[in-house]
Amino acid sequence: MFMSMHFPTTTENLSKVPIYIYYLPNYYISIYIEMKSLPAMKLLVWSYLTFAFLFDHGWGARCSSNGPTVQQTQVGFGNPPKFTAQVQNNCPVCPIINIHLKCGSFSQALVNPRLLKVLAYNDCVVNAGLPLAPLQSFSFNYTHQKYPMQPALWFFQCE
Repeated sequence: MFMSMHFPTTTENLSKVPIYIYYLPNYYISIYIEMKSLPAMKLLVWSYLTFAFLFDHGWGARCSSNGPTVQQTQVGFGNPPKFTAQVQNNCPVCPIINIHLKCGSFSQALVNPRLLKVLAYNDCVVNAGLPLAPLQSFSFNYTHQKYPMQPALWFFQCE
């Protein structure tokens, strides 16, 4: 996302200031703000500088230490036991996409491939690589001895 402002020159109309917010390469939103006083202009400039700082440093950078986690809970005590694995996005502002787990020799026969797809030994992708919204979790069940799982690779979508 990119944001730009156009400040009027002395020969232009000082009553309206356009702001352009670019959220995709070819799309933008333009907003015209009525400028009736100097305090309104100061507020606009400070708002622009704040957003420019946040977007320049990237929202994903704020989440770099809040990567996904995997928690497994035993929910069935038969032979073999049943487990629920929950993958949690711990970032409060960015969706995570393409979450890969270290999953050892996990068998594809234990779970629907739309939930957890085994790509290779020790490489499984969660939810077909689709986004996991901020602070959202995704769960799946399997019946087998517990497989150790941990996040291996993921991408913040807002970077």
